[in-house]
This record gives sequence, structure tokens and C-alpha cells, in this order.
Amino acid sequence: MNVSFPIPKELESYLEVQLQSGNYDTVADYFLMLLQQDKRRKDAQAKLASLLQEGLDSEAEPVNPEYWQDLRRSIFGTGH
Repeated sequence: MNVSFPIPKELESYLEVQLQSGNYDTVADYFLMLLQQDKRRKDAQAKLASLLQEGLDSEAEPVNPEYWQDLRRSIFGTGH
């Protein structure tokens, strides 16, 4: 696929700085990285939405001092 589109001058200048920094060899490399980041971000948002919905759909659990103690123990190990 060959993609072509106009870039505003201020963004073109920014793009040139990015290329001159040596982090990207070509404009295509830079846009590929942006697409990959966008995909990872959207995948993470979808996963978060799924986990939030899973939490909302689950049974309520009482939160008391014992709950917090067990949670700390599961995170930090025994003795905390």
C-alpha cells in the first residue's frame, strides 16, 4: 500500500526533527511506529474495558481489614 497525504508545515518541521534525531531512518519508519503505538494503546484500552466489565459483572466481595491484610500478604508476601 502506498499512502500519500499533506502534512501541515509545523508538523512537517517536527517530523524532520524526529528523522534527524536518528531514531527513525525514514518517514515510513516513523509512521509505522506511530501505528504500532496506536494499536497497542487501543488493545490496552479494550483489555481494560473488558476487565472493568468483568469486575462489574462479578459478585460483590466485602472489603474489611481482613481483606486488606490478605491483599497485602498476596502482594508483599507474609510478614506485612
